Amino acid sequence: MGKWGLVLGLVLPLAAQAQGSLAGLDRDMAGARSQVLVLGTVHLSQLPKSFNPAALDGVLTRLEAFRPDVITIESLPGEECDLAARQPAKYGADYCEPTDEAKAATGLDLTAAIAEVHKTLKAWPAQPSPAQRRHLAALFLAANERASAYVQWLQLPESERRASDGLNSALVNKLNQLASNNNEDYQIAARLAARLGLQRVHAVDNHTGDNLELADVKAFGASIEAAWKAGGAALQAQDKRYDEMALAADLLPLYRQMNQPADLLVRADGNVRAALRGKSAEGYPQMWVAGWEIRNLRMVANIRETFRERPGARVLSIVGVTHKPWFDAWLGQLQGVEIVDVAAVLK
Repeated sequence: MGKWGLVLGLVLPLAAQAQGSLAGLDRDMAGARSQVLVLGTVHLSQLPKSFNPAALDGVLTRLEAFRPDVITIESLPGEECDLAARQPAKYGADYCEPTDEAKAATGLDLTAAIAEVHKTLKAWPAQPSPAQRRHLAALFLAANERASAYVQWLQLPESERRASDGLNSALVNKLNQLASNNNEDYQIAARLAARLGLQRVHAVDNHTGDNLELADVKAFGASIEAAWKAGGAALQAQDKRYDEMALAADLLPLYRQMNQPADLLVRADGNVRAALRGKSAEGYPQMWVAGWEIRNLRMVANIRETFRERPGARVLSIVGVTHKPWFDAWLGQLQGVEIVDVAAVLK
């Protein structure tokens, strides 16, 4: 055997091992597997202003029966807002909402508030007082975790929803306004967390990987839009059908439909496959797909972190429906994790 034959003889077995499946490594694991349910959702902020949160009651009832220990949302965590604030030239000065009012009320900047939230939750009692809940709500607002602040607010008796313990009148007004904010972070995740007695929801979104460095942002956008228009007829028809279903008094049928595998495939095809087929001298559509994949990978890693120290946890991840195929695929590859059939939960 020549030297190249010897090299190939050594390399090919290693390549075969590298390409081998990791499935089954957890078949003999001790303890229960974690159960992860990914709920694809419409972005409620895009619905008509006449939207009534009561339309979600059927969805909430079924999610409550799943009884998640952890709920994640498609929102930027305070830690990433802190990163962006330190590098505004890269991420933009308006990357996250300002926390000036909460800083004025608590005396804590974003970094200090994040640390204080962690410290407070580590010593959190089984039966917190109203004062403790108000204080934690203020900390969450200062840490740019508004949905978690709202979780604490909802668990206060109405008579205790007042300014005190770090909450001033401006922050109380902000929390009260969230009740009419058409956003799934508040109308689904926070309401559900409060029903279940959870102390927070976990923001897991990430835009550090899809913050592309482009010579011509306008041309980039036009290229992506053209690719979607050329290859997204089925997706456009689906969106039109969803818009009609979203006008119903009960959104449970909509959530059942949009989380069907066939519907999810239409979304994946109309977004990513259409982009990959898009022709551009600069490769703009393909760049967009790369950023999309990085974003989803980092979000999946963030979700995994929320139950890293809780093997066997029941996890609900609420995310824009287009992300669901990637979440199901990549979360399902994790060891000790099983993906829950959303159709069975919403039945």
